[in-house]
Amino acid sequence: MSHRVPDLAALELLLAVVRLGSVGRAAVELGVTQPAASARIRSMERQLGMALLERSPRGSRPTEAGALVAEWAQQVVDAAHALDAGVGALREGRDARLRLAASLTVAEYLVPGWLVALQEARPDTAVTLRAANSTAVAELVRAGEADLGFVEGTRKPSGLSGAVVATDRLVVVVAPGHPWARRRSGITPEELATTPLILREEGSGTREVLDRALAAHGGAAPPMFQLASTTALKGSAVSGAGPVVVSELAVADELARGRLVDVPVRELDLSRPLRAVWPAGTRPAGPARDLLSLCRGTSSTPAAGSAPNPV
Repeated sequence: MSHRVPDLAALELLLAVVRLGSVGRAAVELGVTQPAASARIRSMERQLGMALLERSPRGSRPTEAGALVAEWAQQVVDAAHALDAGVGALREGRDARLRLAASLTVAEYLVPGWLVALQEARPDTAVTLRAANSTAVAELVRAGEADLGFVEGTRKPSGLSGAVVATDRLVVVVAPGHPWARRRSGITPEELATTPLILREEGSGTREVLDRALAAHGGAAPPMFQLASTTALKGSAVSGAGPVVVSELAVADELARGRLVDVPVRELDLSRPLRAVWPAGTRPAGPARDLLSLCRGTSSTPAAGSAPNPV
């Protein structure tokens, strides 16, 4: 675009002068001083290389060229207002909904509390939630099918930006009658690695963290069962089917009631970050931005440190 095209503020001022017949009255309407308005008109005349107004003690009126410029300026200003209104409508539509995707653990044990806080801040926002394993959540966000995702695991999914919003710990749990329940000193990583366990499916954050932790100890033995449901995992453990590795969040009630026993694993770090993720190169906006802020502040398992930085 040519450097001779005036900016919108200058065009709006010219239109106000033509409509009101006075630079002073136009300045009052637009909330600027008369000297500032006069200086802007003169600057625009120099920019265009022509006189736009004829000034007299009775006021100002457009020159022949000024009348033509004002006519064209009206079209530009009208188009700018239409653009502004259209963008505003799009923003309202965006802010009226929030599409979430979350790993099963986060969806079941953390998202409900976050949504209660969001509802207080944005009562008119309609929220949909899809629960899946962390790999599937990342795919939904990359495909544009979710505005914000929550995943488990030691690494941020490729192609996404993210921030740690909480930490979680995997625990090995068994029924009270299981031999490991009487092991006050716990078990070794090698014992855990060589025992067939009841686990989540591959692609889940739980499985990724466990496999990575046991890699230095020979790797995990083939699982006894692979289950895609946290409820099924807990039910298997309570029934005495075998040891289960699951989020501490998921079994807090069963541990408190004595239906399950937490088996310590000596010198094995099973902690994991929980991340919010969104498409790389963008920033969460509208309700997604607000939820991200809320979940950082309301999580019952805040990330170590305090202020979670993008990772």
